[in-house]
Amino acid sequence: MLKATLKSLTVAAMLAGTAVAAAAQEYTLRATANSNENDEDYDGLVVFKNFVEQASNGAIGVEIFMGTQLCSNGAECLQGVADGSIDIYISTSGGAAGIFPFVQVLDLPYLMSNDRVAEAVLQNDTEFMQAMKDMTLENSQGAIRLMTVGNTGGWRNFANTQGRVTQPSDLEGMKIRTVVADLPQELVSALGASPTPIPWPELFTSLQTGVVEGSKNGITDIMSMKFPDAGLKYLTLDGHAYMGALWFMNNEAFTSMPEDLQRVVIDGFYALQQATFASPKRKSIQAYEDFLAAGGDIYVPTPEEKEMFRDAASPVYDWFQQNVDGGEAIFGAMTSTVETVEQEIEASRAADSPN
Repeated sequence: MLKATLKSLTVAAMLAGTAVAAAAQEYTLRATANSNENDEDYDGLVVFKNFVEQASNGAIGVEIFMGTQLCSNGAECLQGVADGSIDIYISTSGGAAGIFPFVQVLDLPYLMSNDRVAEAVLQNDTEFMQAMKDMTLENSQGAIRLMTVGNTGGWRNFANTQGRVTQPSDLEGMKIRTVVADLPQELVSALGASPTPIPWPELFTSLQTGVVEGSKNGITDIMSMKFPDAGLKYLTLDGHAYMGALWFMNNEAFTSMPEDLQRVVIDGFYALQQATFASPKRKSIQAYEDFLAAGGDIYVPTPEEKEMFRDAASPVYDWFQQNVDGGEAIFGAMTSTVETVEQEIEASRAADSPN
């Protein structure tokens, strides 16, 4: 009887706690990602939701909407963030470039050499991230705030159906799929290939039929879409672009909160960022194994070959600064931050070296 009574009291207390938390909820954040529950975006949102709801003691609730429940593309979703019908939205640089063209700096090739550099550059207190945040607020007339930049798929690499690519000349004349955006098309052209804009849902068939002969994607996307079945067999790990994920928030929704809850949200986005940094690393291990098992060929360029790719792509830097609104300022902030980060990393390595 005593055990039954204690159990009843415990259940009642848990229910009461839930009721109190629900009653105390003052803010509800509607967050969306145009992806699915197997994506790094979802991993980040789950971490964000759990952190924010617990750290706010139930004052903030987070509702997650995956896919196209609230909006179907970057322009529509960002308009929803601006007008307040959506509180949080994650976009690739390509999805946000129509409204914030300067975010295409994340697509500039070979600026960041590895995860350690990229993750340091994207910390919220760097010169680069402060510039990105200021420019987002300014360009949206104070409606949209950039909260953080995480990752969504690792690194973009060149993959194709024709043969191993070890240097830029191997890409000459090859039809490479790009998104409908100027910068990736400029990059593909600079490397001697033929940029071919193809919608993502049509890429499998386009590879299969030869409409395109290659693409520039992360390994998890390649395997989740089963591109090897369409003939995509050759992968060159040139790592030309870090697949940045821009997390935007309605500015009024953020600033309307008291300072203590703003801090909770900021820390929640930090936890989200760390989750999206980690998720692609884990998922890519199996994805690379599956690619090889499917008959794929993986090539890692030598440092000298990597420099050849960078040299061939360098005209894109000038194009970006001359043709993209805010391009010169954000390019300067990016390259300055990368230089600082690389120096700090080298100093850290030296401090850890036994010699």
